[in-house]
Amino acid sequence: MRSTNSEIGTSMFHSICRVLVVEDFEPFLRVLISALAEVSGLEIVGEVSDGLEAVRQAERLQPDLILVDIGLPTLNGIEAARRIHKLVPACKILFLSQECFADVVQEAFNSGALGYVVKAHAGSELLAAVEAVRQGRHFVSSGLSALALQLTQARQPPKAG
Repeated sequence: MRSTNSEIGTSMFHSICRVLVVEDFEPFLRVLISALAEVSGLEIVGEVSDGLEAVRQAERLQPDLILVDIGLPTLNGIEAARRIHKLVPACKILFLSQECFADVVQEAFNSGALGYVVKAHAGSELLAAVEAVRQGRHFVSSGLSALALQLTQARQPPKAG
């Protein structure tokens, strides 16, 4: 059977996004996996519970998206994200953390992340955050809106003069 151009175009926009989930709290990990399983176009390729293993698996699996916690054993999520960003630069990183201090969130973005969701808001924001990050857009939890404005302004390219 031969594909038409419209079928090819459609399939390119609905490509599978390979996801690695990094979370050390098993009950929350199960909730994440369950929520992500409902999203069309996502394939969970791995689940790990510590930062060092996240780096290893990211290099091995080459996921398109990584959801990562900050408070992880062996290597915190921010340092893991820095290493992953160097090893797999095309991989998009979305943090899910209970931390909501501006300096922590700023460090998360400095590590190469595109998104940050406070765990308390994950129920209402996770899927929107995943979609934004998949599309290469930034996402910051609603509880951090002032910080989101600062981050957006800081990431604006300088104007040519």
